[in-house]
Amino acid sequence: MVDRLRGKSAIVFGAGSSGPGWGNGKAAAVSFAREGARVACVDLAAAAAAETAAIIRDEGNQAIALSADVTNLASVELAAAAAMEAFGAIDILHNNVGVTHMGGPIELDEDAFQAAIDLNIGPVYRTAKAVLPHMLKGGGGAIVNISSLAAIRYVGYPYFAYYAAKAAVNQATVALAMQYARQGIRANCIMPGLIDTPMIYKQISGQYGSANEMVAARNAMVPMGRMGTA
Repeated sequence: MVDRLRGKSAIVFGAGSSGPGWGNGKAAAVSFAREGARVACVDLAAAAAAETAAIIRDEGNQAIALSADVTNLASVELAAAAAMEAFGAIDILHNNVGVTHMGGPIELDEDAFQAAIDLNIGPVYRTAKAVLPHMLKGGGGAIVNISSLAAIRYVGYPYFAYYAAKAAVNQATVALAMQYARQGIRANCIMPGLIDTPMIYKQISGQYGSANEMVAARNAMVPMGRMGTA
């Protein structure tokens, strides 16, 4: 299907990939563009945002690359303003930024716990605060927050803060959907299961003897016998 988003503008936070290949945010940004949307690709790593935007433009679609820190409201607001300046509207807000920190309450230090909050539920608040006024002025929009299967069940890893933060993403999305429904704004979250992305090799592989061991173990946890891909 093509052109379902023709004439729409999207801003994707976490649109870069942390390594070679496809991360979820990069795939989402390119998919929006393939459906006709103009896309603001936002990432902390400017080069990663630029790579995604280049893929979109090389396919004949419109994109800009922006760098922003989702733990800083002013930075997020600047990105939203730049998207508005480029496209004149923000119809879609896509939140993909997230991070895992291994450990339960005993193992986690205060800084790691706070980082999990700042980088998982914090962006949902900051991006909504920055983008909602533009959506309200434009008469509506759609918010997509990337949560995780870990929001509703234990997935085999001891990441206490991640479970809690992703559960918060789910309920924050409910709050957004209910509060703004009558103003034409929808909010939904997606809860991916085990996905083979560059990020897992940086954040999870340390729990295993090798990357190959990690892949085999994660594949074995999936009924189809393999992880999903972006």
